[in-house]
Amino acid sequence: MSESTLLYTVADGVVTITLNRPDVMNGLNRALRAALLEAVRRAPTDGRVLVMTGAGRAFCSGQDLSGDVSPEDLDLQATLRDEYEPLLRAIYDCPIPTISAVNGPAAGAGANIALAADVVIAAQSAVFIQAFTRIGLIPDAGGTYWLPRQVGFARAMGAALFAESIRAEQAAQWGMIWEAVPDAEFAAHVAARAAHLAKGPTQSYALLKQALRASFDNDLDAQLALEARLQARAGASDDFAEGVAAFKQKRAPRFKGH
Repeated sequence: MSESTLLYTVADGVVTITLNRPDVMNGLNRALRAALLEAVRRAPTDGRVLVMTGAGRAFCSGQDLSGDVSPEDLDLQATLRDEYEPLLRAIYDCPIPTISAVNGPAAGAGANIALAADVVIAAQSAVFIQAFTRIGLIPDAGGTYWLPRQVGFARAMGAALFAESIRAEQAAQWGMIWEAVPDAEFAAHVAARAAHLAKGPTQSYALLKQALRASFDNDLDAQLALEARLQARAGASDDFAEGVAAFKQKRAPRFKGH
């Protein structure tokens, strides 16, 4: 992957991916999308939690429309099918916990890539913008999927139609993101959250993600049966045995993550 486009670091079980095109607010071109997909797929082999963030003052401004590209030269369906969909699936299906650390504006596809993560933590100065109708498009990159599930139909419709900036604190109140953090505390807070997950029961995290996502399609009986099957797998893990031992010995657990 190109370091000029994307930065990839690993420390203490935390994989950090940094979109690194600050001159265009980390706008997504083909090279960055390819590098991001490669990095997300690689992360589970290198660490136990994945953090995605942006360099400079923005998280991601969405599709890079700078330059001389004209609308008639764009094959949006092919780009979404061949580049965005594999990326979104890689984030959604990632077996380790994923955190979007939204350090600044997240617009268009950039906002929806952020929302694809398991947990979204934003600096208070950050904003989320479904900017698509500003240029005559509809939300893509999973926006029509994430938003109604996270904020409800009415708010999703309003956010998409009006394309207004949604402040981080408002996004947290709506349930669009997990939390908004004062800018001065943002980096340290994200690091602490990531460190907590990196030391946790990684297999259990993967199983709980599977269970929660299935609940949207399952009826109660199917969901209870799924819970039982997945709990049996969690209960057979070394981490469960360690968790029980730590509880009995009144100490912090030392999870191995498998």
